[in-house]
Amino acid sequence: MSKDLTVDVNAFWENGYQIIRNAYSRDEIKNFREAAMASRGRGPGDLLSNPKMRSVLVDGRFVSVARQLLGSDEIWYSGDSSYTINSGQRGFHKDNVDRKDGKGPDWNGRYTLLRFGIYLQDHWSHTGGLNLRAKSHNTADHSYGKNVYVRTRVGDLAVWSMRTTHSGNGVLYKFPKWVHPEPKDIPNIPKWRIAKADGDRLAIFAALGLDDAHHDRYVEYMKTRTYMVNSFRASHYDDETLLEAKNAGLNVRRVAAEIEGDDTVGKNAAWEPIPYEVGAAKRQQQ
Repeated sequence: MSKDLTVDVNAFWENGYQIIRNAYSRDEIKNFREAAMASRGRGPGDLLSNPKMRSVLVDGRFVSVARQLLGSDEIWYSGDSSYTINSGQRGFHKDNVDRKDGKGPDWNGRYTLLRFGIYLQDHWSHTGGLNLRAKSHNTADHSYGKNVYVRTRVGDLAVWSMRTTHSGNGVLYKFPKWVHPEPKDIPNIPKWRIAKADGDRLAIFAALGLDDAHHDRYVEYMKTRTYMVNSFRASHYDDETLLEAKNAGLNVRRVAAEIEGDDTVGKNAAWEPIPYEVGAAKRQQQ
């Protein structure tokens, strides 16, 4: 399979997300599922530091998509990647720093950080997939945009702007499948209306972007989060891993080195806004 995937760049920037069909074979998805299950109990650490799962970052497919969407060959990764097994979290949110402040620097121009998601089971006919608010990537208003249940098949790759409003654990009705309930309404839906789940719900996530002010600000935000700092400090890359990343076109920012010996980082268990100077967004544009 070619690692170069075709992406509708204009549709991505219009809608805030893109689904790339058949990016992976069924055997590859099966291997990802097995690797995730085998990694349970491993503790904190990102995918690149996990020998069982690093291939998802270094096989070139994420980089190929990011290059097309961001219009640059220089794609950067700063340690934000993970897998989940049967996560029950839902609720609309954004992943960028200034997610609730439309005047923050994140909202200046195009946002150059992408979230990749591989759902390791079927959500075309099965429940438990991703909800997105279409065209919500250009506003801090979390209620803006049509709610879409993203119907991914096994092997599909999802990518969205980290400013796009989204929620995990969406519900697919048995009928009509084109009606998508809001996450807040899901607890009140009778079970007989909901399509079956396709076994254990596993997913892989990673963030990639450009080496720019948006990425710098996101790294500074990650340094405030407890779980991310624990992950940075537990993620170790040997020379072979870094060479694999380089050969795939992936530049790796070593955030663990930036926070070494710094006991001021990782104080926030939950999201908290980080400060910015008044006028910072304007200067960023220049």
